[in-house]
Amino acid sequence: MNNRPLILVTNDDGITAPGIRALIEVMITIGDVIVVAPNSPQSGMGHAITLNDTLYCDTVNLDPKAVHKEYTCSGTPADCVKLATQQIAPRKPDICVSGINHGSNSSINVIYSGTMSAAVEAGIEGIPAIGFSLLDYSHDANFEPSKKYVDKITRQVLKNGLPKGIVLNVNIPKLPSKEIKGTKICRQAKAQWVEDFDKRINPMGREYYWLTGEFLNQDKGKDTDEWALSQGYVSIVPVQFDLTAHQFINELNTWE
Repeated sequence: MNNRPLILVTNDDGITAPGIRALIEVMITIGDVIVVAPNSPQSGMGHAITLNDTLYCDTVNLDPKAVHKEYTCSGTPADCVKLATQQIAPRKPDICVSGINHGSNSSINVIYSGTMSAAVEAGIEGIPAIGFSLLDYSHDANFEPSKKYVDKITRQVLKNGLPKGIVLNVNIPKLPSKEIKGTKICRQAKAQWVEDFDKRINPMGREYYWLTGEFLNQDKGKDTDEWALSQGYVSIVPVQFDLTAHQFINELNTWE
């Protein structure tokens, strides 16, 4: 019998992105891989799903030597996971890994992240899941230093499991391998984007807006993902998708 775990691989940068190709390279050394990823970039989609349009899913052959199967989906990262688990995978995956994202998903970025929303969708389906991100937005980012940590963390989750309702958000600093100090278990930093819209005029005279902004971290704690990354560590944040503010329930019950 084949005792290798079944690994679902997805992302939000699209199936041809270098990040997911690096992730696949690691996963095929760990288990049997099935890839279902968007056919075009879906960054910033959050947990959007397709409701008012058709969904298409096609097989692709990006690596002629591959023994695993790959599919492109016309929908969002969350759509990819839904289709994979309900229509494509031969059985329930043992783990879902999403990424490796081109750019940070630390702190408040987790709210907007298609990478993490794919992981969360897998978590909702009862599948242990991890979102991996590298703090380099470049298409030509170097993912080699990430592979060691992707491999180690994935194997740890397969060995130990994750509590129901929790997925991992892993961010990796943009550093050479020898400068990455290790991993830190962290909380999500309390930081935010201070945004602005740059108002412009197109050649036809119509106004349009371009989103700009600045990321401000006012959290001085040394137990946060932002601190760990700034110090050269890989940050690991356990994320729960129960958004209930449990600490406020009792006070809310006193309102008249």
